[in-house]
Amino acid sequence: MQFTKPLQPGRLIQRYKRFLADLELEDGRTVTAHCPNPGSMMGLKTPGMRAWVSEHDDPKRKLKFTLELVEADGGLVAINTMNPNKIAEEAVGNGDLPCLGGYERVRREVKYGVNSRIDLLLEDDGRPPAYVEVKNCHLMRTPGLAEFPDSVTTRGAKHLAELSGMVAHGARAVQLFIVQRTDCQVLSPARDLDPKYADALSAAAAAGVEILAYDCAIDLTRVTLRRQLEVRL
Repeated sequence: MQFTKPLQPGRLIQRYKRFLADLELEDGRTVTAHCPNPGSMMGLKTPGMRAWVSEHDDPKRKLKFTLELVEADGGLVAINTMNPNKIAEEAVGNGDLPCLGGYERVRREVKYGVNSRIDLLLEDDGRPPAYVEVKNCHLMRTPGLAEFPDSVTTRGAKHLAELSGMVAHGARAVQLFIVQRTDCQVLSPARDLDPKYADALSAAAAAGVEILAYDCAIDLTRVTLRRQLEVRL
């Protein structure tokens, strides 16, 4: 996934009201940017952090800037939770996810289960469809360990139950974690932050849902899928 315009550097002043962030750009301007991340952003919202924003010229947008990257633990972390679906779809199309390769059709946001939408539905004549739920992950409290979620997610637990239901009906189901940072080797559920989700993830795995995690290569021009991580439940 490539950024459409060069990112502008600055320093984070504050992230507030979940979807807003104030920054001081390197050119001296102070701007309010859209923060496309509903989570807690634990460890990624410290005032003074180096940060990068994209600028948009759509007159319909209330905020022309979007917070995209922060520098944390010595590396770049992508905080935009809209990215992982794009990254996953791009990787499937490019053949960078061999475990999800060979499907003729890829559809996004398809209704399934009980009032849910699957992020990616992979279809091919003569084989069961694959339901792929994509989750963004960027929490790291222990060096090398990515954790999900960074706050309670009842919606995430619901999605796992929906995926288990698809397996019961003969389909393939995958929970795919996209870790938008480069310094992790393992992914585990953050049980202390959301024990119900941790239990739901273990139950889904026992029901036949495939649990996969990949990190990303990140620079100031793009965020792309890089390598598979170990998953420890």
